[in-house]
Amino acid sequence: MIDIQAVDHIGIRVADLDRALAFYGLFGFAAEHRAKNDAVVVIKNRHDVEINLVYNADNDNAGKNILIDVAEKYPGYTHVAFRVGSIAHAVEMLREKNIRITQGPVSFGRDGHVSVFLRDPDRNVIELRGREEDLSHLGGVERYEPEN
Repeated sequence: MIDIQAVDHIGIRVADLDRALAFYGLFGFAAEHRAKNDAVVVIKNRHDVEINLVYNADNDNAGKNILIDVAEKYPGYTHVAFRVGSIAHAVEMLREKNIRITQGPVSFGRDGHVSVFLRDPDRNVIELRGREEDLSHLGGVERYEPEN
């Protein structure tokens, strides 16, 4: 067995580095390092969560995320989920910044977690996940029940 202890970083391919830096900056990420020999900028937040922005996308697939927005189901990573301290605060901030929530707030199962899903400017899916709290002032929580 290989002893994996944590996720070290997430690599996200983007088309426009400045646009991606501005978007992820809304979540507290800032540039730490720019690779000299590759199209990669390492960004981190105050909790040391690391994303590698790979800024060499050259095809926007007609504005669609190839893993989510097309009928064919290709293998690959579909989203990243970040834990947040307050899902209510996250929803309020997303609305304040005019960032569209594509799903949620939604509760999956009985673990007490609530999530919202959104897209970055390159249509990469991000899940923000927090503990269940009173969201009635924001419209409440949808319960997800998978179909059998």
